[in-house]
Parts: sequence; structure tokens; C-alpha cells
Amino acid sequence: MLLGSTPFCLDSTSDIMSVPCWFMVWWTEQFRMTSESADDNCLAWAARDPSGLLSPFKFSRRALGSDDVSLNITHCGVCYADVIWARNKLGDSKYPVVPGHEIAGIVKEVGSNVRRFKVGDHVGVGTYVNSCRDCEYCNDGLEVHCARGSVFTFNGVDVDGTVTKGGYSSHIVVHERYCFKIPDNYPLASAAPLLCAGITVYTPMMRHKMNQPGKSLGVIGLGGLGHLAVKFGKAFGLRVTVFSTSISKKEEALNLLGADKFVVSSDEQQMMALSRSLDFIIDTASGDHPFDPYLSLLKTAGVLVLVGFPSEVKFSPGSIVMGMRTVSGSATGGTKDTQEMLDFCAAHGIHPEIEVIPIQYANEAFERLIKKDVKYRFVIDIENSLK
Repeated sequence: MLLGSTPFCLDSTSDIMSVPCWFMVWWTEQFRMTSESADDNCLAWAARDPSGLLSPFKFSRRALGSDDVSLNITHCGVCYADVIWARNKLGDSKYPVVPGHEIAGIVKEVGSNVRRFKVGDHVGVGTYVNSCRDCEYCNDGLEVHCARGSVFTFNGVDVDGTVTKGGYSSHIVVHERYCFKIPDNYPLASAAPLLCAGITVYTPMMRHKMNQPGKSLGVIGLGGLGHLAVKFGKAFGLRVTVFSTSISKKEEALNLLGADKFVVSSDEQQMMALSRSLDFIIDTASGDHPFDPYLSLLKTAGVLVLVGFPSEVKFSPGSIVMGMRTVSGSATGGTKDTQEMLDFCAAHGIHPEIEVIPIQYANEAFERLIKKDVKYRFVIDIENSLK
């Protein structure tokens, strides 16, 4: 059996004696549930092969456990990760793949031990649905960095060997630890992209104390992640500069999103004018691009955080040595930060720019996402289109 990418085999009595307590608790619960009937009426859209073509699919969700929350999915954001695994870009897709890890919905049932949620609550589920719950990272609310490997919401292998299936589906059953309360006054459609795109940029900003008014933030790339970085930056009281290769994004960056400056990154004169002026840069671009020009824009002890996935990262040692600069990385966030972010967005009126679509448009949405033809996040209306 696998937890995340870590092999975990049970071959003997001595192996069983060394099993972590969290696993034994889980195993006991699963054994108890074998006598119960699992819900076999989960409607979904799935990819069956590397073409990535999505089509209607039906499968069984596990029965509700004592610590589980079952929710009817109302909305699911479309992340580029959905395309990656639907089309087997990493070579590890486990078909059929039901994508989706930006999930928002309404609780329909809770297990006997659940105290944080009740039927009717608005809840979200993000990029992972399980972890060991016992390592130093889980204990610190950083479950995404679980020492034994977190279990992805879709295309992950859970501790029972089953493959997880995501939010392009009618409902999902999740341990309450990996569910998040969405404030009642916050639209579920807007909440969905926060569960991946939002938390991915919020986490490093908080870790590096970029919630202090008056500091200067640079945002590379103005897509699903970048536009939320701008919104968070302005809510934190930062001076925000957007960097893009496309001049066509200038008006939206300044007038729609409220950035203070817009710079065409290929314009050397514009770039040089900002030399040593930024406290922090968040790089959301996944296409290959040079790093030295951006590092030169950081103040002494400035930080560049990479949240995108270019094929390589190259920079001169002098770009960080001569200026005491730091290059860091970040991927989504833990449960503590995620709940904090949702509450912050509700309190400060931060809403992603979204295009709501029916599930039947998902294949076209994939093509448009590849072409970067979306402003700035597709959100599937599961409740009204998946029948």
C-alpha cells in the first residue's frame, strides 16, 4: 500500500507491530465499514486515457466514517494540474482520472465523531485529503508537507490502496481534518479557486511576513495565481508591481486588480528603473524565463518565491550572494493557513475573477487554459450541470 509516494508494506506480525497508530486507527475504521454499503451513485466526468478527453463517469465513494464529512459539491475550480494528470504529462496517471482539487460544497452528512461541521455548512476541500497526522509537519498544521507524504485529492493513492477521485463529481467523502469552513457570506463559486490558487500565493506571503503595510511586492505572471497575489498584496497594504511579457494585460493589472505599477519584463529600461526596489517577488510563471533580471530588483535581503513550475531555474550566484537575497519555493499550504485565508478573504471582500462554466464545457476549458485564454479562473458549476 502507498501513502503519497511512500511504500508501506505489511508482510508479517513484526511489521504490524511497527505500524504507526494513525494507520491502525484508520484500518480499524475501514474494517468496520466493510459491512456497510458504500455510496455507489457518485456522478462525475473522467479521463480514461492520455488524450485527457473528459466524459461522464459513475463510481462509488467510500462509506461515511465516524470522522468523515460528506458534502454535495456545488463548484470546482479548474487548475492546470487537472490537465497535467488527465493527459498523463508526468507519466503517473491512474485512469480513470476524475480531476479537481478546488472543491466547494454543502455538508450533507457528518460522522458520529465530527464536531467542527454540521449538515448545511458551506465547506471546501483543497489539494490533499489525507496525511499521517502524526509527524512534525502535520502537528504544525503543515499537512501538505507530511513526512510520509500527503495524499492528493485526485490521482493519489490512499492508505487502503485506492486511487482518489476529485471534484469533477457530485459529492465527496473526506476526513474532517481536510475540510475547511467557508463563511456563510462568501460565494461558493468564488471560494473554489482559493483552495489551490489562493492558498498557493497566500502561504509564502504570510511565511515571509509580507502582510505588513508599506512593503513592496512584485508579481511575475498574471494568471489564476498571479491575479490573486495582486489582490492579497493590496489587501495587505503593499505597493504592488506586476511583471508580464504582454502589454495587453496592463489595463487589467492597474484598473481591474488595482496594481500600482505594470512592467513589461522584456523592456530592459523599465526593469533597470526598479533596481533594488522590491522587498519580495512571487513568481507564478511556469514558462521558462530568466531569473537574474528579477533578482536584481530585490532589495538587500529580499526574497523571490517560486510557485510556478518552469522546466529549469538558472541564475548567477552573484545575484543572491551580492545582496544577501533568498530564492525560496512554496506549494499550496497547510490546514491552519487555508482556514485563515478563507476567513481573511471573506472579511476583506477578496474574490477571484472567475468564469463559471457547466461541466459539459470542461474539455473546451482545458484547451483555453492551455492557451492562457481565461480571466482568471474557470469554475465548474457542478450543482446545476452535473445531472
